[in-house]
Amino acid sequence: MILDPLILVTAGVCLLAGVGLYGLLASRNLIKLIVAMQILTKAAVLALVAAGAASGRINLSQSLAITVIVVDTVVAAVGLALGVQVRKRFGSLDAANLASLRR
Repeated sequence: MILDPLILVTAGVCLLAGVGLYGLLASRNLIKLIVAMQILTKAAVLALVAAGAASGRINLSQSLAITVIVVDTVVAAVGLALGVQVRKRFGSLDAANLASLRR
């Protein structure tokens, strides 16, 4: 049985998306949530490049992927910086404990 590379990439995208969604649903730690969002973003980038390769417009998809990676890195840096400040100020990274601060 010979597997098509597009099928393997699609399986990888589904696996990464599943791991990312599980991480978002199972964890309450802010740092773990940021890591799970990073995994989801990498799945989206891989799907974007695979779609570009399948449609024959690989240059466009690669340039979009680089843009997504740069924006994702900035978002992760800001999120981690906020996580560090939350830990310093409130002593916890648990999202459930931080939700009680609204009251």
